[in-house]
Amino acid sequence: MSSMKETQKTAKSAAANSKNSQGFTNEEKAAMKERAKELKAEARIRKNQAEGENAALAAISAMEEPDRTMATRLHEIVKASAPTLFAKTWYGMPAYANKDGDVICFFQCAQKFNARYATVGFSDKANLDDGSMWPTYFALKELTAVEEAKIVMLVKQAVAED
Repeated sequence: MSSMKETQKTAKSAAANSKNSQGFTNEEKAAMKERAKELKAEARIRKNQAEGENAALAAISAMEEPDRTMATRLHEIVKASAPTLFAKTWYGMPAYANKDGDVICFFQCAQKFNARYATVGFSDKANLDDGSMWPTYFALKELTAVEEAKIVMLVKQAVAED
């Protein structure tokens, strides 16, 4: 009978030693610390996404016409076609990045380099591969329903998983 009490006492003592003053085990404390890190990272990402959205919209609003209208519509198209992407700026122009922050596509207004057309481009992170050669930049003088449909298709392809 006394050996049973000693076994119970030893088990209680071991359990007490593995818990801190709040009653959590070391493993539970480690798990809570990891979760707190995850929550901070998620909050930082959400904050960066909100800041990125504001920066992209500010870049668009600073553009002259017709680029402003095209960039605004492109923003709407990308947000609707690839909701996993978030807006940000890239070299001062609106861009759209994946969850890792890698730019997938972007808009470059004509005024930026005194060009005769705006550009819709895709980075090397975009999934547009088609054999050994494929386009990644597209001149844009006007954004009609035809161009919008092409952009929707390209954006969806760019974010598609293999």
